[in-house]
Amino acid sequence: MTKTFSQNLKRFRIAKNLTQEQAADVLGVSAQTISRWECNITLPDVGTLPQIARLYGVTIDDLYKENSTAYEHYASRLFSVFEASSKPEDFLAADQEYRKLLNEGNYTTEDLRSYGILQQYMMLDCKKKALSMFDKVLKLGPEADEETYWRTKRQKICLYSQIGKAEDSVAEQLQAISEDSTEVNNWICLLSALSSAGRYQEAAQWLEKADLRFPDNACLCVYGGDISRELKRYEDAFAYWDKAIMLDASVCDALYSKGFCYEELGEYVKAYETWCQITKHLEQQGFVYEAEFPRHLAQVCKEKMQE
Repeated sequence: MTKTFSQNLKRFRIAKNLTQEQAADVLGVSAQTISRWECNITLPDVGTLPQIARLYGVTIDDLYKENSTAYEHYASRLFSVFEASSKPEDFLAADQEYRKLLNEGNYTTEDLRSYGILQQYMMLDCKKKALSMFDKVLKLGPEADEETYWRTKRQKICLYSQIGKAEDSVAEQLQAISEDSTEVNNWICLLSALSSAGRYQEAAQWLEKADLRFPDNACLCVYGGDISRELKRYEDAFAYWDKAIMLDASVCDALYSKGFCYEELGEYVKAYETWCQITKHLEQQGFVYEAEFPRHLAQVCKEKMQE
């Protein structure tokens, strides 16, 4: 290690308004040891470097750099690292440090603001990456993988609704219908877009037209049930979902919709039975981890049944 390292140790300690005794107490060493480090007589163990960096609000690399700055705390320094790199691993490191601050209750309003900005930056980066991946799939067209193409299109519609662009999806799907009304997936995507925009009455009107054209499409029936539920037409909703399951027994979406609707109506026995049905189906398919969620929902319903 160079003289810069020892000079930085002293400079960072002073910047944090710590005496050698206070720094020694935090690091679990003697004040004499701190002094010897800062005088470049001895060097700290490599395993101690993360503790030193965290104490002085810097990264380990900063310990060796000239003109590096001590931050308020380690979390804010890691935030600056992520801000410069946009790497997910740097976000996770900063997020972990901010979580520690929150758990310890040792934070300021500026820390809360900075933590919010950290999440905002990551959200924007994730949105950009998600749209990029979706657009790559859609650019390949349905010829590459038809099922994945249409699932991706519906997922993009969902994302658009989450970022305030639901109406863009509606306009796009109305255009798609006008260009090709023979493709059932265009109708399904339109129902998805209208639902995401909260335009359920309009979605119901388009659903009636779609029913006449494609009476035996399971995915269309799932959306029909979900739209009916939003309009509180529960009898129609269950009829749609049951038809979807009859047409394609592997359609778990219809079962999930039924389960949540039963809970909404306070019919916890039926909801419990539905969650158990989904759990069994997933386990039989070998989806052990996926089965954990409906199993948890079943347990919650069971507790409500016993109240």
